[in-house]
Order: sequence, then C-alpha cells, then structure tokens
Amino acid sequence: MKVLTVTDAWHPQVNGVVRTIEATNRELQLAGHQAEVLSPLSFRTLQCPGYPEIRLSLLPYRRLTRLIDEARPDSIHIATEGPLGTAARRYCLRRRIPFTTAYHTRFPQYLKAMYGIPEAWVYRFLRWFHGPAQHLLTPTPHVERELAEWGITNIGRWTRGVDLDVFQTVPDPSPLIKDLPRPLFLCVGRVSVEKNIHAFLDLDLPGTKIVAGIGPELETLKRRYPETRFLGVLSRPELAQLYSSVDVFVFPSRTDTFGLVMLEALACGTPVAAFPVQGPLDVVGGTAVAVLDEDLRKAALAALRIDRAACRIHAESYSWKAATRQFIDLQPVNTGTMQARQGLENDPSASAPAA
Repeated sequence: MKVLTVTDAWHPQVNGVVRTIEATNRELQLAGHQAEVLSPLSFRTLQCPGYPEIRLSLLPYRRLTRLIDEARPDSIHIATEGPLGTAARRYCLRRRIPFTTAYHTRFPQYLKAMYGIPEAWVYRFLRWFHGPAQHLLTPTPHVERELAEWGITNIGRWTRGVDLDVFQTVPDPSPLIKDLPRPLFLCVGRVSVEKNIHAFLDLDLPGTKIVAGIGPELETLKRRYPETRFLGVLSRPELAQLYSSVDVFVFPSRTDTFGLVMLEALACGTPVAAFPVQGPLDVVGGTAVAVLDEDLRKAALAALRIDRAACRIHAESYSWKAATRQFIDLQPVNTGTMQARQGLENDPSASAPAA
C-alpha cells in the first residue's frame, strides 16, 4: 500500500507532529508499505504570524492536485488543518476519495489562550474539517471524549510511541549542562505561550532549570528568567543525552493532546512531573514513574525520589510499531488506485516505451 500524508507541519519545524509522521513512515516502510509526504517544502509559502518557523502554503490547490495525481496513493492521510490540509480535503471530496485526518493539536484551547477566540468557534471549524473523514485519528481516551462532547464522533484510536533505540540512558553526561548546580529540572518543547513554560520557570526549586526548544516566547523568557539555561534546538542524540543527565522532566503544558516528550524522557530513565490534565493523565497517570499535582513545585520535588529504572520500563510499553499497526488498520484504501497500480505491476508492457 502507498500512503500519502499531507501535512502543514514539516521541517525545519521540530515538534510532535513532525516526529509522529517521521516515525510512522519509518514503520510503514519497515512493514513493506510505501510512504510519502506532501509538505510546504513543495509550495510557495509565507511565515505564520507570530510563528516565523512555521510556513503557510499559498494557494496550494492546483499544485497539490497535480502532485497527488502524480503520486497515485492508495491511501491519503491529512495530518493538519492548515492550508495544505484544507486543499487535500477539498481534493478528496471532489473525487469522492476516502481519507483520514488527525487531531494533533488542541487548537480550541491554544487559540483561546493566545488570542481569546471562543472555543465554540474553533470546534465548529473542527466539525466542518474532520466531519467528512473516514476516521479522525486521536491519541488518547481523553481527547476522544472531549471531541465527542462537541459532536465529533468519527473517531479512531491512533496512539503514539517512542524510538527506544535513540532515546535510552546515555552514561556520559551532557556537556551542555556541565557543572550546573543540581538537581536539574528540564522542560523540552516549543517555547510559546500555549506550552505554559512560565509556570515551570516561576517555580521556587533548588538547583537549575533548563529549557530546550525554540519559539516566539524564547527571547522574552530569556530576559525574564536569566538564571535559566536555554539550550535551543537539539538533535535527537543530544536530547537523549540531555534527558539522561537531568533529574526530573517537568511538563507544564495544560493543552497537549499527548505529550510525546514525556515518553522520550522516561525512555532515558528520567521521571516526570506534570499537572493532572489531559496528556499526562493518559501517558503517566496512575503510574509510579510520574507525579501529577496541581502544585507543580510539589510534583517536581517528589519526582526526585522516583526509581529511574522503572521509567525506562514504562516507556518500553509504547512502541511505534504497535502505533503504526493502528494507523494502517484505520486507513481506507482507494480501490481504483490500488487496482490500477496492480494492473501496471502485473503487465510489464503497460510501462514499456512505445516502439
């Protein structure tokens, strides 16, 4: 099967959407499928207001139509609700091609936090966007219940995983935080208002606070919290070494659908402190590898006592292979494209050059 993923989020962005697509495509290929991505890299773009690292495709429909026609996918997955996702949705509906969508980002909560837009307005858009999909793929039961409350019920479970070969305990300490006073508390993610990083930086904690990531709030937070060590964007091996070197991973977000970085930290043996909200409750709620508390300072200090070996064991229960099996099982197949492809494969003369 040839799966085409259409996404507005792609390199050079570093976020959970990009990592999820990359990991899923690796597993698809290992399972014998073909996997392609249609991203803003193939289109004229402009910067997203307030998020210069995000590129928005300009009037993509005609070019997108040609590229999808050339790709001849058996299945189309629309990962995001941006300009490319909207154009791909239009393409599929016009041709009556079944497709899936995904819910990676809690836009109602984000847009309310950033711009004061009423959540009901955004959920109305989400019902319109995802309603025609064969399945809206969601990562957790909490997300499913939340969407169902707003009338979105065409839901299929697609959980997440962690690359256990990359994210594992690294014995050598990270040189990026050499000689910093301990204990070391780390937060990794987009440095933007919806990630609630200031809630972490405001905590009265011993030792050192560390932030890895970039975003529109980075310079503001650097000025406001000069005692914090800001590390910017790191490679996956650098992140694994950093996770392994700190004492607690603090996840202050209240609006994430999952929180993939929590699994990465756990895979490196680092316990988690977070608020008891959607995301943390699904990934680490009721376990011995995290402390969830509305008092985030209390949670961070209590997490210092967690057994690091238990953290790795918990992370090992999340594999991208299992998550990708869920993804494959939920993909509707465009039978016309599949039959045409099989016909070409079975008839060598169909692709032979004319005499």
